[in-house]
Amino acid sequence: MQPTSNFADLIALMARLRQDCPWDKKQTNDSLIPYALEETYELVEAIQSGDIDDIKGELGDVLLQVVFHACLYQEQQQFDISEVIFTLQQKLIRRHPHVFDKENLKTDEDVKKRWDEIKALENAEKAKQGKLVNHRRTLDAVKAGSALMQAQQLQKTANKVGFDWDVVSSAVDKLDEEVAELKEILPIDGQKPTPEQKALLEKELGDCFFALVNIARKLGIDSEKATLTTVHKFRSRFGFIEDELAKMGKTPETASLEEMDNLWDLAKLKEKHDKP
Repeated sequence: MQPTSNFADLIALMARLRQDCPWDKKQTNDSLIPYALEETYELVEAIQSGDIDDIKGELGDVLLQVVFHACLYQEQQQFDISEVIFTLQQKLIRRHPHVFDKENLKTDEDVKKRWDEIKALENAEKAKQGKLVNHRRTLDAVKAGSALMQAQQLQKTANKVGFDWDVVSSAVDKLDEEVAELKEILPIDGQKPTPEQKALLEKELGDCFFALVNIARKLGIDSEKATLTTVHKFRSRFGFIEDELAKMGKTPETASLEEMDNLWDLAKLKEKHDKP
């Protein structure tokens, strides 16, 4: 079987894998959930790296998850990929009346507001049909996601009902307060925290993260994206350290912390020099 750019051939390939590959045959929609999350984050990482070949590969991996799940649901006689495509187009057309029904929406803020209104109407219809859980509380409607994403969305939702700091400086003061509380319970250097101390530290660290997310939100910065940017930067700098140590016949395990710190500073200087 040779690769092609035909979507129907991809569907046929997936069906063949389900038939002949022991690993693919074992998978269920539930077992694939971790891979869907992993592939999404790897796509984000590839986009941030700017490597076109990696981006193409990771987009393909995300597409595989969609095709795989659709294949499994088709086997269960629930729906097939064509219904997924139809439903997506239906939704996009319905939620873009300014494009297809010529509604007069001039700005992206207007479009977002109209999108939310249409979603609310859709949810109301689902609720009538008994297909939607009736959210009793304001924050019940916040979707699942990473901890940072949920924190930011919870704060954004609370803001809509007036539960928020008026200015960024108040949010910064809250962060300072949380950091001070964390410092009070930090174990002495070299001392291993007890299980009780770990539970307290986890709580206080969580409060610090949450307060920091609040500052990012008020500055219009996406916390998830900001953290992923730093993750990518750390990977790149540490990779530089390993490469430079290898030239000296060393590894991180055999190098001193001072040597690695110096190379870290060199990596930072290289970033500034390479920046367009």
